[in-house]
Amino acid sequence: MTKAIQLDPTLSQSALKNKLTHRPDDVSKPATKGAVYLVGAGSGDPELLTLKAYRVMQQADVVLYDSLVSQDVLDLCHPSATKVFVGKRCNNHSMPQADINQLLVRYAQAGNCVVRLKGGDPFIFGRGGEELQAVVDNGVYFESIPGITAASAAASSTGIPLTHRQCAQSVKFVTAFKKTNCPNQDYSEMLEPSQTVVLYMGLNRLAGLTEGLMQAGRDQLTPFAVVSHASLPTQQVLIGTLQDIASKQAMAKLPTPALLIMGDVVNLYQQLSHFNLADQRAQSRFTTEQYKGHGRKGLETGSDETAIEDDLVV
Repeated sequence: MTKAIQLDPTLSQSALKNKLTHRPDDVSKPATKGAVYLVGAGSGDPELLTLKAYRVMQQADVVLYDSLVSQDVLDLCHPSATKVFVGKRCNNHSMPQADINQLLVRYAQAGNCVVRLKGGDPFIFGRGGEELQAVVDNGVYFESIPGITAASAAASSTGIPLTHRQCAQSVKFVTAFKKTNCPNQDYSEMLEPSQTVVLYMGLNRLAGLTEGLMQAGRDQLTPFAVVSHASLPTQQVLIGTLQDIASKQAMAKLPTPALLIMGDVVNLYQQLSHFNLADQRAQSRFTTEQYKGHGRKGLETGSDETAIEDDLVV
């Protein structure tokens, strides 16, 4: 399809040529030494990285990366870069946050181009703000490069829109844990029927979440989806309602990392999924039809169903 470009008819020929051929400066601009680049690695699909993220990763001297950074994404960093794993798994942090902050500062102050590579988007339940506070407190310059957060990746790959004019006029991103071992029980903030609620880090407490929401007054027939490994070839989708999604997950055992989507927009999955190329490419899906007719046929749960909640543990 031809792209239409609207131009001011008063532009000079030189200005017109510059407008048509201009490329963003950051495509080829070298990364600054002695600085920290907070980079969102997205949902794991390397094709969903931004060009800017790729450029900085190619120029990194040091990369500090998390559990949710896929190997395909990590392989896009410069081969000579020093790669340091600082991931956090459920109840198993390879390195305390304070130590990660110190590493960022130490490597940058030594004159390195430091990439802090985080799954999803660093500013959405990713402690990105905390890390930048530590960096700035030590006089180190930074740049933040956004990534595709799990909610956007799950919505696009499943065909479940986060908003819809007919049934969802707003969307709320909620963490299932305020801090480690401190569940978020502010259910009264998630009761608006015209609002889509996306819950991060909630799979391992799905039964408690759904029970709390129903007790707080959310309709038990509210559509509910669990999206595991969003945007990856191993993506799986489980569809149900607030009332029965926990029992379905108890049978299906979809693995983490997974995202929970609650609201009427989930109903669009059945309408759109058969024509969704991204959904068709997924190796394993677990839909309402599969649950009713075939049990766990073709389901891949992985070798460890509980170890990794994701790097977004707050």
